[in-house]
Amino acid sequence: WCGRGIAMRASGLGARVLVCEVDPVRAVEAVMDGFSVGRMEEMIAQADFLVTSTGCCDVVTERALAQAKDGLVMANAGHFDVEIDKGALARLAVRQERVRDGIERFILADDRSIYLLGEGRLVNLVLGDGHPVEIMVISFALQALTLRHIVESEPLPPALYPVPREIDDRVAQMKLSALGVTIDALTKEQEGYLGLSRA
Repeated sequence: WCGRGIAMRASGLGARVLVCEVDPVRAVEAVMDGFSVGRMEEMIAQADFLVTSTGCCDVVTERALAQAKDGLVMANAGHFDVEIDKGALARLAVRQERVRDGIERFILADDRSIYLLGEGRLVNLVLGDGHPVEIMVISFALQALTLRHIVESEPLPPALYPVPREIDDRVAQMKLSALGVTIDALTKEQEGYLGLSRA
């Protein structure tokens, strides 16, 4: 949801959002959400701002950087400092300068400039206030209730387990309540129709 949230907020502020995606299902979702979807090397030539949020390495490669629009500003909101190939950016640059704290300018041989925020590290941690409290309260509540579930349950063999749905539901209800939001509930008949049982 990190990338989707960035796209939604940018769109809400009036940006024309371009999405690069390797997962065909997520790409269809982005199209259905109203965004333009394409390949990195094509999209980077049109972009004024590029924000990575993939959790993967080598997302913005030397081949893509060579196609970058003049004045492109890049930031990483995804995973450590490996999403943008900073080594390739340095190799492409004939000059590099610090514009101000947290902003580096790379001048390419053809005089194009590419700006990198926060050395390509997680921009919200390096240049911002960290993770938003609205997200962290949900994360901490899930962690606390999941830990209680582990302590109170029968021992489980070592493995990865999803958070039980009832914990997800409880945390979501707590968040909705804190926001003053109420929602409908299924009737007993609706639960029966859907094959659900009341907890």
